Amino acid sequence: MSQTNPATRPRRLLFGNRPTRSPLLRGLAKHSVMIITLTLMLYPLLWMFGASLRPDNQVFNTLGLWNGAFTLDNYTDGWAGGGQLNFSRFFFNSLTITVLSILGNLFACALTAYAFARLEFRFKKTLFALVIGTLLLPYHVTLVPQYILFNQLDWVGTILPLVVPKFMATDAFFIFLMVQFIRALPPSLDDAARLDGCGHWGIFWRVVLPLSVPALGTTALFTFINTWNDFLGPMLYLTEPKSWTVSQGLATFLDATGQSAYGSLFAMSTLSLVPVLAFFIAAQKLLVEGIATSGLK
Repeated sequence: MSQTNPATRPRRLLFGNRPTRSPLLRGLAKHSVMIITLTLMLYPLLWMFGASLRPDNQVFNTLGLWNGAFTLDNYTDGWAGGGQLNFSRFFFNSLTITVLSILGNLFACALTAYAFARLEFRFKKTLFALVIGTLLLPYHVTLVPQYILFNQLDWVGTILPLVVPKFMATDAFFIFLMVQFIRALPPSLDDAARLDGCGHWGIFWRVVLPLSVPALGTTALFTFINTWNDFLGPMLYLTEPKSWTVSQGLATFLDATGQSAYGSLFAMSTLSLVPVLAFFIAAQKLLVEGIATSGLK
């Protein structure tokens, strides 16, 4: 009996005799789903922005994005701080802590990652496993011991508990990210640098760091977002209003007695998102390259 070649068999249609959809219809359906999904994701942010432009007594009058009322009083009153410090002070404090945290993570995590990726020393694999194991340790487990330590150092009430740990490579995720990226770099570059007289510091500073810009950009972006949005850490260690961050400043608009200024809260929340969005847009290319750990092209 003759057997039909599988390559010559006629292809079956997926739905019987129904013809295959055109590429135009498939593209239209795909983009429609993406637009609907994007709209659902952005709706809370768009509603918050619309609510920030309404009078305070009309903030919750509608679920729509616009109800016809318009005012900028929420922004002026919110920036004045609602009887507290001027909100520019909160932005300055958050920016100071965020910049120092980024610098600390970039330097300490990159230096630690270079040691794990390029140097050979005893218990290297064990130490690296312990570093990665800290990812499984919840932040709340170490909260009380850290507070006791910083209190004994008389650091409570200052930004030191929020900044100093960043210079000690305490973020294991960024160490792992940079280790994977540095391992993808050709070791021949290190050998060429040694022939030119570079030691480990010269290799790290002149070869590895310039080539690790995507990983560094990813680290800077996530550090910025995590630090800028952090509320628990500043609430524990920053006890004076003059040292509060944006997240603490937003909490001043909420009152348990029912006198909350939601219009000012939404206005300042909208402004607090601007630095995050701007930083993300500026670093999105580095973010993609850093997560993909593409190495050299």
